[in-house]
Order: sequence, then C-alpha cells, then structure tokens
Amino acid sequence: MSTTNPHSDAQPDDAGTPAARARARRRSKQRRRLANVAGLMASLVLTGALYSVFAPAQAAVEPTESAAEAAGRELYIRSCITCHGENLDGVPNRGPSLIGVGAAAVYFQVHTGRMPLVRQEADAPDKPVVFSDEEIDQLMAYIQANGGGPTLPSGDLRGGDIAEGGELFRLNCASCHNFVGEGGALSSGKDAPSLEDANDLEIYTAMLTGPGNMPVFGDNQLTPEEKREIITYIQTVQEMADPGGAGVGRIGPVGEGLVIWVVGVGALLFGIFWMGSKA
Repeated sequence: MSTTNPHSDAQPDDAGTPAARARARRRSKQRRRLANVAGLMASLVLTGALYSVFAPAQAAVEPTESAAEAAGRELYIRSCITCHGENLDGVPNRGPSLIGVGAAAVYFQVHTGRMPLVRQEADAPDKPVVFSDEEIDQLMAYIQANGGGPTLPSGDLRGGDIAEGGELFRLNCASCHNFVGEGGALSSGKDAPSLEDANDLEIYTAMLTGPGNMPVFGDNQLTPEEKREIITYIQTVQEMADPGGAGVGRIGPVGEGLVIWVVGVGALLFGIFWMGSKA
C-alpha cells in the first residue's frame, strides 16, 4: 500500500488562482502609484535645484536704475510731472507724452530753455537754460531709460559737402527758416526760430525730433551724413561776414527794398525840400 500526500494533487499553483492574480494587480497598482509619487518628487526636487542654480544669475542681470537715472527721476518729479504725467504718458491740455521722444528731444527742449514751460502759448520760446549740463544729462538718462526714442548722435556733427548741405537746406528748411536760417513767421501765431545762436547738437536734435511745427527728419528722410552737411552749411553761413556791408537782417530783397524806400527815397525827398526851402 503506497503512501501519498493527500494535498499533492489537489493543491493548485498559487499564481494561477484569482486571489493571487488580485494580489498581483494590487501590488502592481501600488508600485505604479509609488513610481508616480517618486517621479513627482524627483521632478519637484529637480525644479527646485534648477531654480536655485539659475535664479540668482537671472536676478543679477536684471537692469537696475543707475545713479543718473535716479537723479533724473527726482528732477522729473520736481519739474516735469505736472504736465507730462507720472508715467511719461502726458496730461491732456497740459503736456504731450514723452514716451518715444528719447534723449534727443530732452536735449533740444531743455538745452534751449524751452522747457520747463512757463505758460501755455502758441510756441515754446527759447529762454535762459534752467538746468545745468549735468542735470540735463540726468533727465536724458531717465527719459531714455523709461520712454525710449532717438538718442544723441556721436562724433563730429559737421562734415560733407557744404554745397550739398545748402541744397538740402533750401529744399527742406528754407521755406520756414529763411534761406540763411534767420527764421520767419508761421500761421496761428507761431514762428520758425532763428538758427543764429543754435549749436550743432541743437540743430541735429531738432531735425531728429521735429519740435513744434517742424517735421521729423528721421534717418530715412535725411541720412546722418546729410544732416551733417546741412549743419555745416548753416554754421558756415552764420560765421561768414556780409560782403556787401550791413546784412539788413539777411532776409533778402524785402529788407533791402525797405532800406531803398525808407533811406533812399527819404534822403531824396529831404534833398528836394531842402533845395526848395533855399530857393
């Protein structure tokens, strides 16, 4: 009589039973959850590590306000904010926006004394300068940093062909400023100012920004070389002596005709009356 294990044939493989499969699925799900949690934690740790590495470098290159810009901001708050607004966006019926005008417009308006404006009128007249050169540089730095726009040119502002400069001046400027830059009257109580006392940089920045009724002559309209030729012509004419004697305002035949009538005809009439009285 053979001895057999009563459980040797009846015991099935545990891996094949439904309970074993359920346990395997639960363990697999738990492993997936643990893997997901571990992956999330690894991502968070990696993100934190990357931020700690790169964030200080990013903060170090962020632009900060320079000392000149800070001083310019104080000057702006004290002298300009009433008309041009807290954010350089202008104030209706008081002052235009300064966004996009750049350091070039600031130099022209402030260096010629037109700004700060004393009162609202047809033209902003030139008058003695209020700010020092250092303060003007500070205002330019602040406006340029916060509003952008044309910057000051560099290098020599004269050069090129003086004859070509004269041709460009007569074509683009003489209709308002007179053919030798003496200025003239415009409509609505405005006038084109004389260029007699304007320095090279004032003329250049005026062409670059177009103050008042003056059009803007950007580099697409007049190249930097053409602007220098115009400046050369203007300053050469201003420095030249008048070969015929008195310049008579350099306003052309109008002034000369006035002299002929007032002086010439007046002297002639005086002579006639004098001879008549003697007779």
